[in-house]
Amino acid sequence: MSISADLVKQLREKTGVGFMECKRALEDAKGDLEEAVTLLRKRGLASLAKKAGRETKEGLIGSYVHNGKIGVMVEVNCESDFVARNPEFQVLAKDIAMHIAASDPRFVRKEDVSEGVLSREREIYLEQARSTGKPEAVLQKMVEGRMSKFYTETCLLEQPFVKDPGVTVREHVAAHIQKIGENIQIRRFIRYKLGE
Repeated sequence: MSISADLVKQLREKTGVGFMECKRALEDAKGDLEEAVTLLRKRGLASLAKKAGRETKEGLIGSYVHNGKIGVMVEVNCESDFVARNPEFQVLAKDIAMHIAASDPRFVRKEDVSEGVLSREREIYLEQARSTGKPEAVLQKMVEGRMSKFYTETCLLEQPFVKDPGVTVREHVAAHIQKIGENIQIRRFIRYKLGE
């Protein structure tokens, strides 16, 4: 069964759960929106949206150095110092730092990309699309597809997680929110590469 993007969007707005989880729930519910909400609640994912609004003042700086050539520091926040001392949370912070070392994102989330960068990328992709000679209506779809790929390549939370490429970093963090029971946010990071 093919699930429309509009239906996935409706479920996301209703539950605050990530795109892929909503799509899976809708597929399992055979397109029934209310049944999909129930499935997400049973899986404990619908409660994530409630946690997302809670303030994160605690946390830690995770770090990773790869062969003395690449170094990363990432600030991962949570709600309490108890969770910040939790070994599972500490492993998450280190894993995120390792992911950043391997994948070299430029931004934490889509919203962090400036309008100037977005308009420049759209302009480049539009010129590339025009060179194909396709109709104008198709060009915009091509540009949007390339923008989606741009986000996946440059935004940390949209990237496939290096230890499990079947999930995004956002979904990996969401799984930890579910397991630990507190809101977790990646606030910022810095990546150094020798010679740059």
